[in-house]
Amino acid sequence: MPSIIKVKEKGQVTLPATIREQIGLAAGDFLEARVERGKITLEPKEMLPRGIVQGLADIRRGRIFGPFTAGKATQWLKDEAGKGSKAQRA
Repeated sequence: MPSIIKVKEKGQVTLPATIREQIGLAAGDFLEARVERGKITLEPKEMLPRGIVQGLADIRRGRIFGPFTAGKATQWLKDEAGKGSKAQRA
């Protein structure tokens, strides 16, 4: 159902709660605004670095391993560093 909203003095608008709920918007979320064929389009956007977004997608899909303790992580790093130096010697 369309809603009529008023543009305030500084260009601010308030999206009705029913619209925010339909697309899952929460306070602090970002929207990308653009003009398309004379209409304003607002699209939800995540403002995270690409690596973080990809990492979160991996977690959601179950493509993770761990958790690691500091000791296990340190040992893994030492093992990986040793592999590189062995390959350089050969």
